[in-house]
Amino acid sequence: MNKNYIIPNEWAIIEEGFNVENVEASESLFSIGNGSMGQRANFEEDYSGKTFQGSYIGGIYYPDKTRVGWWKNGYPEYFAKVLNAPNWIGIRIQINATNLDLNVCKISNFRRELNMKEGWLGRSFKAILPTGEEIEVHAKRFISVKYNEVGAIEYSIKAVNFSGEITFSPYLDAGIENEDSNYNEYFWETLKIVEGVNQGCILAKTLKTEFHVATAMEVDFAINGKNVAATHISIIEEKALTYTYKLKVSQGETATIYKFASYVSSLNYEKGNLIEAGFKNVTEAKNLGFAQLFQDQKDSWATIWETADIIIEGDIKAQQGIRFNIFQLNQTYMGTDARLNIGPKGFTGEKYGGSTYWDTEAYCIPFYMATKDASVAKNLLMYRYNQLGKAIENAQKLGFKNGAALYPMVTMNGEECHNEWEITFEEIHRNGAMVYGIYNYVNFTQDFEYVVKNGLEVMIAISRFWHQRANWSEVKKQFVILGVTGPNEYENNINNNFYTNYLAKWCIEYTVECLNKIEEKYPQDFKRIVAKTNLSGEETYKWIKVADNMYFPFDEEKQVFLQQDGFLDKELIPVKDLPKSERPINQKWSWDRILRSCYIKQADVLQGMFLFEDKFDKEVVERHFDFYEPLTVHESSLSPCVHSILAASIDRMPKAYEQYLRTARLDLDDYNHEVHEGCHITSMAGTWMSVVQGFGGMRVWENGVLSFNPQIPAEWKSYSFTINFRGNVLKVYKSQTDCKFYNESEKELKLMVNNMEVIIPSNQLLTV
Repeated sequence: MNKNYIIPNEWAIIEEGFNVENVEASESLFSIGNGSMGQRANFEEDYSGKTFQGSYIGGIYYPDKTRVGWWKNGYPEYFAKVLNAPNWIGIRIQINATNLDLNVCKISNFRRELNMKEGWLGRSFKAILPTGEEIEVHAKRFISVKYNEVGAIEYSIKAVNFSGEITFSPYLDAGIENEDSNYNEYFWETLKIVEGVNQGCILAKTLKTEFHVATAMEVDFAINGKNVAATHISIIEEKALTYTYKLKVSQGETATIYKFASYVSSLNYEKGNLIEAGFKNVTEAKNLGFAQLFQDQKDSWATIWETADIIIEGDIKAQQGIRFNIFQLNQTYMGTDARLNIGPKGFTGEKYGGSTYWDTEAYCIPFYMATKDASVAKNLLMYRYNQLGKAIENAQKLGFKNGAALYPMVTMNGEECHNEWEITFEEIHRNGAMVYGIYNYVNFTQDFEYVVKNGLEVMIAISRFWHQRANWSEVKKQFVILGVTGPNEYENNINNNFYTNYLAKWCIEYTVECLNKIEEKYPQDFKRIVAKTNLSGEETYKWIKVADNMYFPFDEEKQVFLQQDGFLDKELIPVKDLPKSERPINQKWSWDRILRSCYIKQADVLQGMFLFEDKFDKEVVERHFDFYEPLTVHESSLSPCVHSILAASIDRMPKAYEQYLRTARLDLDDYNHEVHEGCHITSMAGTWMSVVQGFGGMRVWENGVLSFNPQIPAEWKSYSFTINFRGNVLKVYKSQTDCKFYNESEKELKLMVNNMEVIIPSNQLLTV
């Protein structure tokens, strides 16, 4: 595959020229979605080449049987995965009875565009069929933001050198499989196929989880832009419904099909009403018409970009990269449904099962807090609060007691469902991310009421876990945490991972701090929480004892905290001395060799210094950065953004820019040779942080004041971004010569800029 085939453009992802080697990568990169559903950029027409069909509905999943080499107590019983849903985009095309298939045609003028400004996918090409007919195709489709159960396609074919018959066969297909099926099973059962006039519907249910989904379609036709009536022949198969329409065209004429489709599920409707709801959606979509739906789509995305956009002048690849990341984040999660969360691949692929990881709390919450209403980030926290009972059950299965909670590494409904459990069984640092997400949200929004009403229960359960997970070492005369995996998954089952131990200590301290505050200021709520959790002062005293006496491995000579007890026993060979032929090591080395090496998959000690930067002096961060970054292979998508932000904080702008480009164009340039599996959605939030928190230096310290320390890479002329801070909209602009802050709100805003306090009146511009 050509890794650099995407054409640089400020507002679009563009591919020119048809190359079969790029098809699956493009299916990922050009994916579309609206937070409720999404799909890979598969062709509407048949394609006999290598392709990865994918269409997904948020919240619809299947518990596939776990595959492990050797079953152990505590392993999850299933691997949950977002299901490849019934295919609604399919339109089989025949030209004078010859099937259109780009894999066997002579293709020219191929162009594909993902328009990020307006939220649509377009494709055009000329094709000469094996039988000699030449056609020109223009296709456009989108998944509506305004009508979030609806998608629409406009597919036009011009007869270039012939007169004859164009056959359109729009279809719905529920006989689909998941690319990542563990045992090559079908996960859907077709219940009912219903025909209508130019519309149809398939009702199917998922096995085991019993989600019911109706997939509906309705079609319309035009010749040379004028609507025409068409009648169909229908074919009903066991799992599919196909309508066939034959349109006569003369040379030079253009025939167009408009296909409107809808997913409706039992998450939102009574099962008996699904078919009716599906038909209602597609009928309303057709009555509105493609042009009006398209205008609504453009308007919806214009509203999103008002607060989400980052503008970069002087570096078109950086500009394209950041907008691609922001666009995909918004396509994946809109924040309107607290039952949904963010999967590492979003709606672009099936790796990781589409489930929720700790990425949400550690990386995604800052983006949604600052670019949308606070309720969006709060919904992400409520997702975890609503699953607290399951987290307590997960801990019980592993032997923990007294309401201790262990949040899952991977989940759909609160139960652990990881497919690679041998590697991540002990990656318990995820528990700390749950508390950090609460802290980050409260600090940014000042919504302490969330802690009072919901968050403290989660924090108590997690503090109980840390108390029980640590044990007293008679040798060290401190508490230790043994047998863990830190963020660096290239070290398994190690002792005293710095990041894990630090999180455990901090979680307990923050929980106790919130307990004391609630006891003082919300006495009735304090009594309610204590009664509900059966918490005692004696128990919290034991927690504090663990926090106060937590052990951290430290090397006096190098003056650095060690990633784990045995880190200096390794041979420390910097990454720059690794032959390129051996990279990436996760694809070239044995697991045994990786585990014994010094190489770090992603920020680990540095992850802690990123989250708790205010707890470490700049010189300390610098020393640790210089020790650990040269050993980091950045083979996790979550790695470059952390290093970019830390590099900016210690005035290493060339390194900050290098790592920014890596995170911004991780998928567009396919750094890790895996974009065909889907895009790295959760790490995209880290790209946003790299600009806003890295170059912009945005922080909200515990005093609640918004702070900036703006810097700019030498490669850029300027950059700007917008922040929604506690209802105040602030626009930040930084060039090579000055920095401007525009308060777009109706009340004044106090800021710290370069460690100086400034006050910006409402609707005023301040130049620094």
